Amino acid sequence: MFWQEDIEDDTPYQVPDDIVDLSFRIDCRTLPLDHAHALSSALLAALPWLEEEPDAGVHLIHGAESGNGWFRPEDVEHELLHLPRRRARMTLRLPKSRLEDARRLEGMTLDIAGHPLGVGSATVRLLSTLSPLFSRYVVTDPEQSEEDFLYGVVEALRALDIPVRKLMAGRSHAFRTPEGVLHTRSVMIADLEPERAVRLQQKGVGPGRKLGCGLFIPHKGISSVKDS
Repeated sequence: MFWQEDIEDDTPYQVPDDIVDLSFRIDCRTLPLDHAHALSSALLAALPWLEEEPDAGVHLIHGAESGNGWFRPEDVEHELLHLPRRRARMTLRLPKSRLEDARRLEGMTLDIAGHPLGVGSATVRLLSTLSPLFSRYVVTDPEQSEEDFLYGVVEALRALDIPVRKLMAGRSHAFRTPEGVLHTRSVMIADLEPERAVRLQQKGVGPGRKLGCGLFIPHKGISSVKDS
């Protein structure tokens, strides 16, 4: 008789460091609300190799969404995003092999559609094992129903071997680019195992990583996705 007992592996999951977030302090008073293309263009000009890195991404810069009765403006053509002086960050998602190349941004001043952005020191952050994960911008077709959009996200996740238990779509956004308007929706994914949560952050969903699309970050809860 052959009899083999199951062996429980109690070793905690170790987050890999092959893809990480590099977060820069920035000195920037204001930015256009719709700064996706301007920020991406400035970074690609400063770091030409960025465009050829398939796993690299650019997180868009956000101030306070709300607080003390103030809400983030939505008139992208006429209003500006006002950033807190001490807490504003610019973050790139990068392969570990490109960290030192990206640190060349330190000390530069980028022109973001006429708004100077001074780049300070950078800190490396491992990807998170926490769930739920949230992406503010996943590329979609404006004619697509919410149901069809979510089905497409589910299919993309299955291709990454990420089973879906809880998934929610949120607000729609539109970015202006020289190629036309880019339409997106926010997405929340909950109840992921740590390894799959990290994989989702590594790979993302859909195109547009250099424009801030398809990148996932930890979020405080699924109940607030509609307002995020």
